[in-house]
Amino acid sequence: MRKKIIFFDFDSTLINNETIDELAKEAGVEREVKEITKKAMRGEIDFKEALKERVKLLKGLPLEKVNEAIERLTLTEGAEETIKELKKKGYIVAVISGGFDIALNKFKDKLNIDYSFGNTLIVKDNKLTGEVEEKVIDKGEVVENLVKELKIPKENIVVVGDGANDIAMFEKAGLRIAFCAKPILKEKADICIEKRDLKEILKYVK
Repeated sequence: MRKKIIFFDFDSTLINNETIDELAKEAGVEREVKEITKKAMRGEIDFKEALKERVKLLKGLPLEKVNEAIERLTLTEGAEETIKELKKKGYIVAVISGGFDIALNKFKDKLNIDYSFGNTLIVKDNKLTGEVEEKVIDKGEVVENLVKELKIPKENIVVVGDGANDIAMFEKAGLRIAFCAKPILKEKADICIEKRDLKEILKYVK
């Protein structure tokens, strides 16, 4: 049997929240961060630059407050059942976040995710430095490298996402699912799901 893989975006797809917005609440910079996020998700500014700009605003946030923000993150309805079902269908499950691995790690084991990729926030003296580790996640590159390593053909690659930064993943996939997505991503999708329940994707995934 040929290998199959599904890639999920993390923030606002697999979970209900945007991790960076929750961190921004703790740092008192929610409005400024949301403004940059909106521009990035609409494709108006480069996503990597937007990420760095937003993380800069979090400088000095204590790790304790970071963890409080992470505790508030909740899984999208149907996430656990959907991933269980996909595993039964023989899918390898990967999650790529344009956000942070510290948030992904909260759910990785619970959901039995095979591969997860996110940016690493730099911490010094138990506080955020306002920087991420140098290699900012390029979603398209991550998909390309992993499927090459696992020898999975394009027609067996499914991608689920919601924003402009998922276009790079969509370009590598055989089936592109826009989940409660921004208009810019819907234009590139094979399927658009508007109901906020991940079980909806099971209707389309063989």
